[in-house]
Amino acid sequence: MSNCVSVVLGQVGWSVTYPTQSICTLKGSTVDLTCSYTYSSGTVSTTFWFTKKYAVENYVSLSDDPDYKGRVTYRKDEVNGHTLTITDLRERDSATYKFSFITDHPGGRYYGYPGVTLSVTDLQVKVTTTWWSTTLTCSTTCTLTGNSTYIWYRNSKIVQEDSSPSYSVYFKTEDSFYCAVKGINSPAVSVRAQSYFHLTYTHQRICTLKGSSVNISCSYTYPRSHTVSETKWYIKGKLDEAPQILSPGYGGRVEYLGNMQSDSTLRITDLREEDTAEYKFRFRTDQTNWEPTFPGTTLTVTGLQVKVTGGHQDKTLTCITTCTLTDNPTYIWYKNGHKVKEDTSSLYSDNFSDADSYSCAVKGHEDLHSPAVCKNCWIVTYTHQSICALKGSTVDISCSYTYPSDQEIKKTFWFTKWESDMDPEDLSSVPGYKGHIEYLGDMKSEGTLRLTDLRVSDSAGYRFRLITSGE
Repeated sequence: MSNCVSVVLGQVGWSVTYPTQSICTLKGSTVDLTCSYTYSSGTVSTTFWFTKKYAVENYVSLSDDPDYKGRVTYRKDEVNGHTLTITDLRERDSATYKFSFITDHPGGRYYGYPGVTLSVTDLQVKVTTTWWSTTLTCSTTCTLTGNSTYIWYRNSKIVQEDSSPSYSVYFKTEDSFYCAVKGINSPAVSVRAQSYFHLTYTHQRICTLKGSSVNISCSYTYPRSHTVSETKWYIKGKLDEAPQILSPGYGGRVEYLGNMQSDSTLRITDLREEDTAEYKFRFRTDQTNWEPTFPGTTLTVTGLQVKVTGGHQDKTLTCITTCTLTDNPTYIWYKNGHKVKEDTSSLYSDNFSDADSYSCAVKGHEDLHSPAVCKNCWIVTYTHQSICALKGSTVDISCSYTYPSDQEIKKTFWFTKWESDMDPEDLSSVPGYKGHIEYLGDMKSEGTLRLTDLRVSDSAGYRFRLITSGE
């Protein structure tokens, strides 16, 4: 919509102002064209709108034009305001409409230029077909004035209402489509089904627990003349690296499921926070490679933490995560290792003792506890009680721990052998483990031992130790 235009003809104080210079609207609809006018003397005796003139200074009022018979009305809105309404618009009504008024003042005939340009368009459905979809566009010859909502019908049923004039479809039959705006329908078009390249991810986002397993799935279609020769899951930006060979440590933790024809699932076990990424799928046929450009499934891996708020005794515990867990979890609370509460709320309020330890878990993953919280406790909680891993692969052995709040950590380490009369030996000092292990963790509440290039001789019971300022 353009700015108002005020036109002064002949002398100061005489003008016609159009709020809108141009309008695009639909064939079959109704439109209002408005203006206001001023004059300095005399009394207005006649007002009219026109588009044509038959001779010099001889304009014909639309109300007398046979092309508009029965379709136009004039209305005075306010003092010196005027509206022209045209119904049942036709494409030939496209023209520039001008307002004129006549007063009893000598020579008091005034024509308001440049007027309002009206463009009348019909709706047409344009069909664009590619290998992966058919896009229908509700097309007009000009840009419709105002904010239009496009309604799409498939076999006479509404399938989309949107401000976009386009609708992308994937289907297996021959269907009839038409679009509508403001109650005006386009002619219907029949679109015959084709086989496309198309991919749908089951989930756009997944948030799940560290140490658990996840299935990332998709379904796909392709032209009937093609045969699938290869499928691949990959992390966005790392197309040349399949998850099995990503470093460090995907080996032995991933599995491909599916029928190689229409669906595929990437299963990742023993999830780690570094597995957080956007996972995408591509497949190759005997004729082409096809990789969708739209987003894949974003996986976020989170641990559980207990947040404590409140006073000295009346406290509230919250089981928190870094993302919102998928599938509406049920939270389980433990006191000194014993289950005390199960609820869909992540909050737990009670009168807590400084001598008691509290942790949380999620139903279905009861083995994946949060680190315990306790003001005056020494606790180590292992993420897994047992692990089976492949020779040559990499494994992470993790734990969380808590200690009295008045202590400071001096050192943490892992060990396998411990004789009661001797201190345990730090694995990083054991010759057989040099270059073969790595310590990870935050030196506050979590510790991880990473073993690479696993050997059969690495089978053992692994324990964690922390040394604090009180020892």
